[in-house]
Amino acid sequence: MNTSPLTDTQSAVWSSYQRLRLRLTERINRELAEKTGLSEADYEILAVLTQAPDETMRALSLRCGLEWEKSRLSHQLKRMEARGLVLREDCTEDNRGTVIRVTERGRSLAAEAQRHYEQAIQRYVTDVLTPEQLDALGSIAETILAGLEEGQPLKLHR
Repeated sequence: MNTSPLTDTQSAVWSSYQRLRLRLTERINRELAEKTGLSEADYEILAVLTQAPDETMRALSLRCGLEWEKSRLSHQLKRMEARGLVLREDCTEDNRGTVIRVTERGRSLAAEAQRHYEQAIQRYVTDVLTPEQLDALGSIAETILAGLEEGQPLKLHR
């Protein structure tokens, strides 16, 4: 593991990445909220649920898939249930479990949000990058994610 301080170039690249990540996320989330009324958290949950078989999922599976804390998911689901986006039901297979189901309203808003989300990705990312840059971005992301999945950074060429 390299313990030397970051070079000026490394610091500048990291700073640019941080600004990009924060500004892009903020912009997309604001647009999503303005156009659909959904927060990023709402959209994340609805996107997972609408892709699940029968648009239902056990709360534990949803929490693990999103990599959220139990309390965060519980509070978010309460807010979404109050707004008519999801239903929480007892699990017939396990009395201790809860099944989360998308409502018609949740399904409709999820579809609308996905359209806006994809348009924003095109507008802010794919339309402004060359095919080579897009390939490089994908490769960079996969390399970093692979290291995070394994719990340790990959050794790369410098």
